[in-house]
Amino acid sequence: MAVVGAVTERWAPEQARTVAGPWQIAAPVGPATDLWALGALLYRSVQGHPPYPEDSAAELVEMVCAEPPAFAEECGPLRPVVESLLRQDPTERPDFEELRGWLRSLVRSAPEPDAAAPGALPPADPDPARLPAVRRRGDLHGRHRNPAPRRGPRHLGRVLLAGVLALTAGAVAYAVLFLPRAGEGQGGDAASQTPVAKTETPSPDASRPPQASPAPTPSQSAPQAPASAPPGYTVQQDPEHFEIAVPQGWERRGMNEAGQVRYTDGQYVLIVVPGRDKVEGSPDPATYQKDKEPELAPYRSSTWASGGDVKTTKVGQQLRATGRYTWIDGTGRSVVARNFVVALGGSYHVVMVTGPQDGEGKVTEVFEKATGSYKSGG
Repeated sequence: MAVVGAVTERWAPEQARTVAGPWQIAAPVGPATDLWALGALLYRSVQGHPPYPEDSAAELVEMVCAEPPAFAEECGPLRPVVESLLRQDPTERPDFEELRGWLRSLVRSAPEPDAAAPGALPPADPDPARLPAVRRRGDLHGRHRNPAPRRGPRHLGRVLLAGVLALTAGAVAYAVLFLPRAGEGQGGDAASQTPVAKTETPSPDASRPPQASPAPTPSQSAPQAPASAPPGYTVQQDPEHFEIAVPQGWERRGMNEAGQVRYTDGQYVLIVVPGRDKVEGSPDPATYQKDKEPELAPYRSSTWASGGDVKTTKVGQQLRATGRYTWIDGTGRSVVARNFVVALGGSYHVVMVTGPQDGEGKVTEVFEKATGSYKSGG
């Protein structure tokens, strides 16, 4: 505790429980612990203060075990991401795959910066000798509300330096973990956009200067440029009104009587169901996936099956569920499937990739590229 100090990023609950009070069994320290640190760093960078008081390491260790963090009220669209990363139970935090898709969706849907918009940064203070106003922690915390003692100029300097270092580390971590790799497609994350009418977008001409175009009215959707395909993939503008990245050379089979569009390559199959089953009541893609989705009927009827790992995320007003399943089919072959469900336009959309269990790496790769590019055209 003396070495680490009162730094929220370094004290996830599963770390703190091993030193707080009597010895006790705690959750193992692993990748979820790193996600806690990322959540605390994002919180600190956006809110301007940590999610817990950091006056002493002993108090911080006890608090992260006993109390939830302060509300991320000023994080805007990042709030559900930050608060999910700071869940006290490490098993309830999102995994890296979900977090990557979540943040990419937020980045793609973020509006372009507008210097004239309300809330834009004020012009720089003309007085270079004037220090920026520093808000006290007690003025900002939603849960842990207590006024902070006044600090001297030396402490203020340390705070400013720590803030700069935290922002730099956050930018590096974000770039490493979440920005698309070179050559990777810029298509929308799986069903991250609401259905829109498809429009043809002319290719830009580099020889002509860009021309301003009027902003779309609320009743219109802005035209979308065709997504670029990842290496080894092609973006299919499917006749069944959806767009998806498919490995080159895979054969498309038209929509069958079960409402499925299939792309196949030997034992590997990419299945797309672009809105067959209607949503009854409130959308619940996780329950639909586990209990009702016809594409997983072989899993439910198999005499040997394992699966679940169903995780639900919410992006904007969209609920999405992903799961991993394995079973033995009628020929004795071990099958692995990655499954994705999202509710759009009053119906469930499904993207599923299946293949032999010893080829799970390929199944996962195709699944990530497909769900990361899927767009419904209504």
